[in-house]
Amino acid sequence: MEREALNRLRWRCTRRAMLEMDLLLGKFLDERFSGLSPEQAEAFVVLADMEDLELWPLVNGARECEDVVQAEVVALLHDVRIK
Repeated sequence: MEREALNRLRWRCTRRAMLEMDLLLGKFLDERFSGLSPEQAEAFVVLADMEDLELWPLVNGARECEDVVQAEVVALLHDVRIK
Protein backbone atom coordinates (compact mmCIF):
# COMPACT_ATOMS: atom_id res chain seq x y z
CA MET A 1 0.00 0.00 0.00
CA GLU A 2 1.33 3.43 -0.90
CA ARG A 3 2.37 5.71 1.94
CA GLU A 4 -0.38 8.27 1.25
CA ALA A 5 -3.08 5.58 1.17
CA LEU A 6 -1.71 4.08 4.38
CA ASN A 7 -1.79 7.51 6.06
CA ARG A 8 -5.43 7.98 5.02
CA LEU A 9 -6.25 4.53 6.38
CA ARG A 10 -4.46 5.34 9.65
CA TRP A 11 -6.53 8.51 9.96
CA ARG A 12 -9.76 6.55 9.40
CA CYS A 13 -8.70 3.94 11.97
CA THR A 14 -7.78 6.38 14.71
CA ARG A 15 -10.38 9.13 14.32
CA ARG A 16 -13.46 7.13 15.20
CA ALA A 17 -16.55 8.02 17.18
CA MET A 18 -15.84 5.23 19.68
CA LEU A 19 -12.57 5.26 21.62
CA GLU A 20 -12.59 1.46 21.69
CA MET A 21 -12.60 1.37 17.89
CA ASP A 22 -9.78 3.97 17.72
CA LEU A 23 -7.62 1.81 19.94
CA LEU A 24 -8.49 -1.52 18.34
CA LEU A 25 -8.18 -0.49 14.69
CA GLY A 26 -5.09 1.64 15.31
CA LYS A 27 -3.29 -1.15 17.13
CA PHE A 28 -4.30 -3.70 14.49
CA LEU A 29 -3.01 -1.41 11.75
CA ASP A 30 0.32 -1.02 13.55
CA GLU A 31 0.80 -4.65 14.54
CA ARG A 32 -0.98 -6.88 12.03
CA PHE A 33 -1.88 -5.02 8.82
CA SER A 34 1.48 -5.55 7.09
CA GLY A 35 1.08 -9.33 7.45
CA LEU A 36 -2.32 -9.52 5.78
CA SER A 37 -2.85 -11.03 2.35
CA PRO A 38 -3.92 -8.53 -0.33
CA GLU A 39 -7.52 -9.78 -0.04
CA GLN A 40 -7.49 -9.43 3.73
CA ALA A 41 -5.94 -5.95 3.49
CA GLU A 42 -8.75 -4.87 1.15
CA ALA A 43 -11.32 -6.38 3.53
CA PHE A 44 -9.76 -4.42 6.42
CA VAL A 45 -10.05 -1.20 4.41
CA VAL A 46 -13.74 -1.94 3.81
CA LEU A 47 -14.25 -2.62 7.52
CA ALA A 48 -12.41 0.58 8.46
CA ASP A 49 -14.76 2.51 6.18
CA MET A 50 -17.81 1.25 8.10
CA GLU A 51 -19.51 3.42 10.69
CA ASP A 52 -18.78 2.36 14.27
CA LEU A 53 -22.40 1.37 14.90
CA GLU A 54 -22.19 -1.01 11.94
CA LEU A 55 -18.70 -2.34 12.71
CA TRP A 56 -18.94 -2.73 16.49
CA PRO A 57 -21.45 -5.64 16.40
CA LEU A 58 -19.10 -7.52 14.06
CA VAL A 59 -16.10 -6.91 16.29
CA ASN A 60 -17.82 -7.84 19.54
CA GLY A 61 -19.47 -10.95 18.07
CA ALA A 62 -23.07 -9.76 18.21
CA ARG A 63 -23.34 -10.12 14.42
CA GLU A 64 -21.50 -12.35 11.94
CA CYS A 65 -19.81 -11.15 8.76
CA GLU A 66 -21.46 -12.26 5.57
CA ASP A 67 -18.19 -11.88 3.64
CA VAL A 68 -15.73 -14.73 4.29
CA VAL A 69 -12.57 -12.61 3.99
CA GLN A 70 -14.01 -9.89 6.24
CA ALA A 71 -14.82 -12.64 8.76
CA GLU A 72 -11.15 -13.70 8.67
CA VAL A 73 -10.06 -10.13 9.42
CA VAL A 74 -12.62 -9.75 12.21
CA ALA A 75 -11.27 -12.98 13.75
CA LEU A 76 -7.78 -11.43 13.64
CA LEU A 77 -9.16 -8.28 15.25
CA HIS A 78 -10.39 -10.44 18.15
CA ASP A 79 -6.77 -11.42 18.81
CA VAL A 80 -5.64 -7.81 19.32
CA ARG A 81 -5.28 -6.96 23.00
CA ILE A 82 -5.75 -3.38 24.10
CA LYS A 83 -3.70 -2.40 27.15
